[in-house]
Amino acid sequence: MKSVLVTGGAGYIGSHTCKALANAGFTPVTLDNLVYGHRDAVRWGPFIEGDLADRALLERVMREHSVQAVVHFAAYAYVGESMQQPGKYFANNVVNTLNLLDAMHNAGVQHIVFSSTCATYGLPERVPIDEQHPQKPVNPYGESKLFVERALKWYEVAHGLKWAALRYFNAAGADADGEIGEDHTPETHLIPLIIQAALGMRSHVEVFGTDYATPDGTAIRDYIHVTDLGNAHVKALEYLFGGGSSVALNLGTGRGYSVREVISSVERVSGRSVPTRNAPRRPGDPPELVADAAQAGQQLGWYPQHSSLENITRTAWVWHRAEREMATARDFESTAQA
Repeated sequence: MKSVLVTGGAGYIGSHTCKALANAGFTPVTLDNLVYGHRDAVRWGPFIEGDLADRALLERVMREHSVQAVVHFAAYAYVGESMQQPGKYFANNVVNTLNLLDAMHNAGVQHIVFSSTCATYGLPERVPIDEQHPQKPVNPYGESKLFVERALKWYEVAHGLKWAALRYFNAAGADADGEIGEDHTPETHLIPLIIQAALGMRSHVEVFGTDYATPDGTAIRDYIHVTDLGNAHVKALEYLFGGGSSVALNLGTGRGYSVREVISSVERVSGRSVPTRNAPRRPGDPPELVADAAQAGQQLGWYPQHSSLENITRTAWVWHRAEREMATARDFESTAQA
C-alpha cells in the first residue's frame, strides 16, 4: 500500500479525504498541529502531531513512512481574519508550504495534490467560472493560495514536481456513516450555522444581503459534498501516479443554491423552523459563485455523486444532531457526578 502524507488531515476536508484514501487502498499519514483540527477525526492511519515549519520533522516523517505523495490541506482559511492579519496567512499558507515543498524535494517525494480554492479567482467576471477565468484574489487568503499554485509550477520546472491544484467551491455535508463532520471554531460556514439555529444553539441565522440580482435576492453558491471532495483528491492522486500532467481543476457541481434555498432545505430535513435575521451585504461578497467543473470530469473521471442539496443538508443535520445529543449526555453525566 502506498503511504500518502496528508497535512491538515485532522481537519474537515482532510479527515474525509483520509477515509477516501484508506478506502482506495492507500495509507494516509496525517500530520496536523491541531490548531483547528481534531485528534478524534484521525481514524484511518498514523497520526503525527507537528507543524509544517519543522523541516526536519517533515523529512523524517516522509522517510520513516516511505511517503510517495503528499495531499496538502494545512492552511488558515478564514477570509475575514486574513484581511486583518495578512502576515499570519502568508507565513503559514505560503512560507510553510514552501518549507513542505523543499522537504519533499529533499526526501525524493515527487507528487502533491494541493487544496486550493475558488477564492483565487476573486470577484467573478462571468459565471459559471472555468479554469481559464482570470485569477485576481480580493483577500490575503486567496492570494496565499494563488502564490502556492504559482510556486508549484516553478518547483516543477526546477525539480520535476508533479502536482494537481484543486480549486474548491463551497465544501459542505458530512460523512454518510456519521463518523466525521464539520466542526470549526469559530464556525463561519452557512450550513452548520443554520443547523445550530435549528438545534437552538444560536438564536438566529443572519442573511447577509437580500437585494442581490438573484431570484430571491440572496447570494447563490455552489455547494459540493465533502465526500465528493475526498474522492476527487483520490482521483487526482491516481491521475498523477498514472503519469498525468500537472493540472489545476475546479471542484463544484455547476449548480448554485441561494441562502434561502439552503435554509429551506435544512428546515425540510430537520422538521424544524430556522429563525433568520436580514443583514446588510458583506463587502466583497459576489451575488453568485458557481463552478464549471467539466475539466475535472474529463481529466480525472470525477463527477459529484453525493452533492444534491438534500443529501448535503441531511448528512450535515444527522451528524450535528448526533454530536449535540452526545454533548448533552456528557453534560448531564458530569452534572450527575458533581
